[in-house]
Amino acid sequence: MSDLLERLRGRGWRLTAQRRVVAEVLDGDHVHYTADEVHAKAANLLPEISRATVYNTLGELVSLGEVLEVSTDGRAKRYDPNAHHAHQHLVCSRCGTIRDVHPSGDLIAGLPAEERFGFQVAAVEVTYRGLCPACAAA
Repeated sequence: MSDLLERLRGRGWRLTAQRRVVAEVLDGDHVHYTADEVHAKAANLLPEISRATVYNTLGELVSLGEVLEVSTDGRAKRYDPNAHHAHQHLVCSRCGTIRDVHPSGDLIAGLPAEERFGFQVAAVEVTYRGLCPACAAA
Protein backbone atom coordinates (compact mmCIF):
# COMPACT_ATOMS: atom_id res chain seq x y z
CA MET A 1 0.00 0.00 0.00
CA SER A 2 1.29 3.49 -0.83
CA ASP A 3 2.30 6.03 1.78
CA LEU A 4 -0.60 8.27 0.72
CA LEU A 5 -3.11 5.41 0.95
CA GLU A 6 -1.80 4.49 4.40
CA ARG A 7 -2.15 8.09 5.59
CA LEU A 8 -5.70 8.31 4.22
CA ARG A 9 -6.71 5.02 5.86
CA GLY A 10 -5.21 6.27 9.12
CA ARG A 11 -7.43 9.35 8.90
CA GLY A 12 -10.50 7.19 8.32
CA TRP A 13 -11.08 8.79 4.91
CA ARG A 14 -13.65 6.78 2.95
CA LEU A 15 -11.72 5.11 0.14
CA THR A 16 -14.13 4.63 -2.75
CA ALA A 17 -12.77 2.95 -5.88
CA GLN A 18 -12.34 6.38 -7.49
CA ARG A 19 -10.51 7.90 -4.52
CA ARG A 20 -8.28 4.84 -4.25
CA VAL A 21 -7.29 5.08 -7.93
CA VAL A 22 -6.44 8.79 -7.63
CA ALA A 23 -4.29 8.03 -4.56
CA GLU A 24 -2.58 5.15 -6.40
CA VAL A 25 -1.78 7.43 -9.37
CA LEU A 26 -0.21 9.96 -7.00
CA ASP A 27 1.99 7.33 -5.34
CA GLY A 28 5.74 7.54 -5.86
CA ASP A 29 8.76 9.78 -5.64
CA HIS A 30 8.93 12.99 -7.66
CA VAL A 31 5.26 12.79 -8.63
CA HIS A 32 3.95 16.18 -9.77
CA TYR A 33 1.06 15.49 -12.16
CA THR A 34 -1.47 17.99 -13.44
CA ALA A 35 -5.14 17.18 -12.81
CA ASP A 36 -5.50 16.14 -16.46
CA GLU A 37 -2.51 13.79 -16.15
CA VAL A 38 -4.00 12.30 -12.97
CA HIS A 39 -7.29 11.80 -14.82
CA ALA A 40 -5.62 10.12 -17.81
CA LYS A 41 -3.64 7.75 -15.60
CA ALA A 42 -6.65 7.04 -13.38
CA ALA A 43 -8.81 6.32 -16.43
CA ASN A 44 -6.30 3.65 -17.49
CA LEU A 45 -6.98 1.91 -14.16
CA LEU A 46 -10.68 2.73 -13.83
CA PRO A 47 -12.13 3.72 -17.23
CA GLU A 48 -15.40 5.09 -15.82
CA ILE A 49 -13.74 7.69 -13.56
CA SER A 50 -14.83 11.20 -14.50
CA ARG A 51 -12.70 14.31 -14.75
CA ALA A 52 -14.96 16.00 -12.16
CA THR A 53 -14.34 13.18 -9.68
CA VAL A 54 -10.58 13.54 -10.13
CA TYR A 55 -10.73 17.31 -9.65
CA ASN A 56 -12.98 16.95 -6.59
CA THR A 57 -10.74 14.28 -5.08
CA LEU A 58 -7.60 16.36 -5.65
CA GLY A 59 -9.34 19.33 -4.00
CA GLU A 60 -10.24 17.19 -0.99
CA LEU A 61 -6.69 15.84 -0.70
CA VAL A 62 -5.30 19.38 -0.78
CA SER A 63 -7.84 20.53 1.84
CA LEU A 64 -6.85 17.60 4.06
CA GLY A 65 -3.19 18.59 3.74
CA GLU A 66 -2.33 15.20 2.23
CA VAL A 67 -1.33 16.60 -1.17
CA LEU A 68 0.35 19.89 -2.03
CA GLU A 69 -0.78 22.06 -4.91
CA VAL A 70 2.31 23.33 -6.76
CA SER A 71 2.19 26.24 -9.20
CA THR A 72 5.22 27.30 -11.23
CA ASP A 73 5.52 30.02 -13.84
CA GLY A 74 1.82 30.21 -14.72
CA ARG A 75 1.75 26.58 -15.82
CA ALA A 76 -1.04 24.21 -14.83
CA LYS A 77 -1.19 23.37 -11.13
CA ARG A 78 0.52 20.14 -10.20
CA TYR A 79 -0.18 17.85 -7.28
CA ASP A 80 2.58 16.62 -4.96
CA PRO A 81 1.81 13.76 -2.53
CA ASN A 82 5.03 14.44 -0.62
CA ALA A 83 3.15 16.72 1.79
CA HIS A 84 4.57 15.39 5.04
CA HIS A 85 8.29 15.57 4.26
CA ALA A 86 10.05 18.93 4.14
CA HIS A 87 11.39 19.52 0.65
CA GLN A 88 11.83 22.13 -2.04
CA HIS A 89 11.42 21.93 -5.83
CA LEU A 90 13.80 21.91 -8.77
CA VAL A 91 11.97 23.02 -11.94
CA CYS A 92 13.07 22.82 -15.57
CA SER A 93 12.60 26.28 -17.08
CA ARG A 94 11.91 24.79 -20.51
CA CYS A 95 9.71 21.69 -20.12
CA GLY A 96 8.38 22.23 -16.59
CA THR A 97 9.64 18.94 -15.10
CA ILE A 98 9.60 19.14 -11.29
CA ARG A 99 11.81 17.16 -8.92
CA ASP A 100 11.77 17.13 -5.12
CA VAL A 101 15.05 18.21 -3.54
CA HIS A 102 16.20 18.27 0.07
CA PRO A 103 18.73 21.07 0.65
CA SER A 104 20.84 20.82 3.76
CA GLY A 105 20.74 23.35 6.54
CA ASP A 106 17.95 25.33 8.16
CA LEU A 107 16.48 27.58 5.47
CA ILE A 108 14.59 29.67 8.04
CA ALA A 109 17.73 30.29 10.11
CA GLY A 110 19.47 31.33 6.89
CA LEU A 111 17.30 34.46 6.70
CA PRO A 112 19.02 37.18 8.76
CA ALA A 113 16.90 38.92 11.42
CA GLU A 114 17.15 42.28 9.63
CA GLU A 115 15.66 40.68 6.51
CA ARG A 116 12.62 39.32 8.39
CA PHE A 117 11.10 42.78 8.91
CA GLY A 118 9.50 41.69 12.17
CA PHE A 119 7.87 38.60 10.65
CA GLN A 120 7.78 35.38 12.65
CA VAL A 121 8.83 33.07 9.81
CA ALA A 122 7.11 29.68 10.00
CA ALA A 123 7.82 28.12 6.61
CA VAL A 124 10.02 28.47 3.55
CA GLU A 125 9.29 27.63 -0.09
CA VAL A 126 12.29 27.61 -2.40
CA THR A 127 12.17 26.84 -6.09
CA TYR A 128 15.41 26.08 -7.88
CA ARG A 129 15.28 26.63 -11.64
CA GLY A 130 17.41 25.38 -14.48
CA LEU A 131 17.38 22.96 -17.40
CA CYS A 132 16.77 19.25 -16.90
CA PRO A 133 19.27 16.88 -18.55
CA ALA A 134 16.99 16.26 -21.56
CA CYS A 135 16.44 19.97 -22.23
CA ALA A 136 20.09 20.84 -21.61
CA ALA A 137 21.12 18.25 -24.20
CA ALA A 138 18.65 19.49 -26.81
